[in-house]
Amino acid sequence: MNQKSKTKARPGKAAAMPSDTVRLNERWTVLGVCIFLTAIVWVVFGQTLHHVFVNFDDDHYIYENPVVQKGLTLEGFRWALTYGEIGHWHPLTWLTHMLDCQLYGLNAGGHHFTNVLLHTAAVILFFLVLRRMTGLLWRSAFVAALFAIHPLRVESVAWIAERKDVLSAVFFMLTLGAYVSYVRQPPSKIRYGVVVLLHALGLLSKNMLVTLPFVLLLLDYWPLNRLSGFTPPKFCFG
Repeated sequence: MNQKSKTKARPGKAAAMPSDTVRLNERWTVLGVCIFLTAIVWVVFGQTLHHVFVNFDDDHYIYENPVVQKGLTLEGFRWALTYGEIGHWHPLTWLTHMLDCQLYGLNAGGHHFTNVLLHTAAVILFFLVLRRMTGLLWRSAFVAALFAIHPLRVESVAWIAERKDVLSAVFFMLTLGAYVSYVRQPPSKIRYGVVVLLHALGLLSKNMLVTLPFVLLLLDYWPLNRLSGFTPPKFCFG
């Protein structure tokens, strides 16, 4: 009996091995895709590290802004929470500019480095979130690569004053990832609170993220399939 049970157990172990191998290979593939995405971002946008400030908004945001140039200070924190004369209220974005001035001074290359770093993070997060939502690795990789080097991203990454765009993109992707975790796991106030917190940080980076809840509703329809029983209303025109 013992020998039979041993012989029966062997096929089970052998059957488990391929799935473990596939899972391990997929992890290495995901890591490879992340490295590739990082590489193409830095090949395209790494050259901005040698660029200088421009005289369009960079002056108001950084090199002619005495509050920002002082770095992170209590005065600067209060100013960031109340200032909105340039047209946007984005205190978290102001704080990142202050941190850059504290780290790099008025070396434009350092400010560009932060922009490229934030864009890299957003691209990788986008790929990971897409893969998790859809289960489609290579299609998610293609979409993330398109987002990484699309011409519409050039202004946001290469222009220091557009820090608000790349910073809010990071929180946009983090909010999507947190929402997927909230939806696909048992209901939790903590996970829901994480979604709200990340969205709030995104709003503190750029007020355009006020549209994000509508994106989450679209994701509920596909690929999260939370509205599978939803029937669109029929309108009659006559």
